[in-house]
Amino acid sequence: MITKRIIPCLDIRNGRVVKGVNFQGVRDVDDPVDLARFYNAAGADELVFYDITASFEGRALFTDVLAKTAREVFIPLTVGGSINELSDFERVLRSGADKVSVNSGAVKNPDLVAQAAKKYGSQCVVLSMDVKRVDGAYRIFTKGGREMSQYEAVSWAVRGAENGAGELVVNSMDTDGVRRGFDLELLDAICARVNIPVIASGGAGCMEDFLTLFRSVPGVDAGLAASIFHFKEIAIADLKQYLIENGIEMRV
Repeated sequence: MITKRIIPCLDIRNGRVVKGVNFQGVRDVDDPVDLARFYNAAGADELVFYDITASFEGRALFTDVLAKTAREVFIPLTVGGSINELSDFERVLRSGADKVSVNSGAVKNPDLVAQAAKKYGSQCVVLSMDVKRVDGAYRIFTKGGREMSQYEAVSWAVRGAENGAGELVVNSMDTDGVRRGFDLELLDAICARVNIPVIASGGAGCMEDFLTLFRSVPGVDAGLAASIFHFKEIAIADLKQYLIENGIEMRV
């Protein structure tokens, strides 16, 4: 059995970790360096670090906070936000990221994933997908969920895998921050079509949601969450122990 991963997500705006519901109502949470240090000690398998307004504001992802964070953690760090060209991959990797997450940039330049995978290796390239149901179809959104693209999510995931993405982060905008469970239908549709790791994001509200995720969609490799970890509602060590006791293979 493949070991599953638990990944906290740090959404950064103006140098602070923030969190909202359905990409709205964003509120302040904590300092990113302090929170990253906490998760490193708490047993997180990896961290995802998003500059959530960089693409919308048309600016480069800030690297000062990233560099400080990278010095404090010793687990893989995935970083995204306004990744539009190969030089952005270079800058973020040099600042301490282990993987680079691209969303809006890949929609603007569909060749970017293939170019980055060729230059840096698939293991460094993460295709992040913000997905929302529109008229019964799964659509890809960009710029922090503000703009709907022309792409259907499942076919976009397949294209990303074929172009050399090493992982997919599938974030359901419909369940984001709602805390009623992951979007199992969406995740199952994508996992059925790709053979690279899929990270489920959006909707975790309790430990049972992770168990349901891994049991219902065995193709999912990791569960990503923010609120329940940021507000200390669930300890990562307790979550892993709960999952192990229920037959899910975890890293401890």
